[in-house]
Amino acid sequence: MSRIVVFIHGMYLGGSSWQPWINRAASQGRDYTCHAPSWPYHDGAPEQLRAAMDPALGTLTFGQIIDYYKEIIDALREKPVLVGHSVGGLVVQKLINGGYGMAGVAVSPATPRGVLAFGPNFLRANFPHLNPLAGNRPIRMTARRFHYAFGNTMTRADSDAAFEAYTVPESRNVPRSTLTRQAAIDFTKPHPPMLIITADKDHLTPRAMIKRNVRKYPPAAGTLDFAEFRGRSHLLCGQTGWEEVADHVFAWIDQH
Repeated sequence: MSRIVVFIHGMYLGGSSWQPWINRAASQGRDYTCHAPSWPYHDGAPEQLRAAMDPALGTLTFGQIIDYYKEIIDALREKPVLVGHSVGGLVVQKLINGGYGMAGVAVSPATPRGVLAFGPNFLRANFPHLNPLAGNRPIRMTARRFHYAFGNTMTRADSDAAFEAYTVPESRNVPRSTLTRQAAIDFTKPHPPMLIITADKDHLTPRAMIKRNVRKYPPAAGTLDFAEFRGRSHLLCGQTGWEEVADHVFAWIDQH
């Protein structure tokens, strides 16, 4: 069955981070029409965006990202399958909650309002972009922080290569606004099939926090599957072995 699949990236990344997944789906002959739009202020070559950071990026909020994807989905011929990573996984949950998808996959998702963790790894990985003293200035990721927050199970060389290939500046107001009603979810609302995936070594969105997210959805609300990939970090969509994660997601999509 032909499916429209919208891939949604997370913070510090752009739509190009999904290209290996799109290429793999095509090489396997999967009947997907794929879209991977970049968030506002995130479209372009990563090295160019890092070199010339747009000050307007600092105003971007989670709610604006949701509205952006609603417009994209409204222009499609049918409801898509939504696949998101990190904050993109929270975007998936919010859009599914609003009736904008036929199914949803959230990989290492940021969690809805009220679902948090406070362990040392989480705080160290997230404080730089949540820092209330930093104002509305956009924030640049560093290779060192990327290795800790995104690629802690990767070699430093592999992490640095991913950093150079994919990272872009980010708005601090995106994660800040996920702590507000912009990221509120009605967990009791009936939903189409969903899959939530975690990585057991994830510093940025820890396994325990994602498990709490999963438990927020009552069984009566709809099908919610859960998968865990061991020995992986937050960048499980792009680190060595990403093909296993992609194939698991593709198989799930084809079953739903």
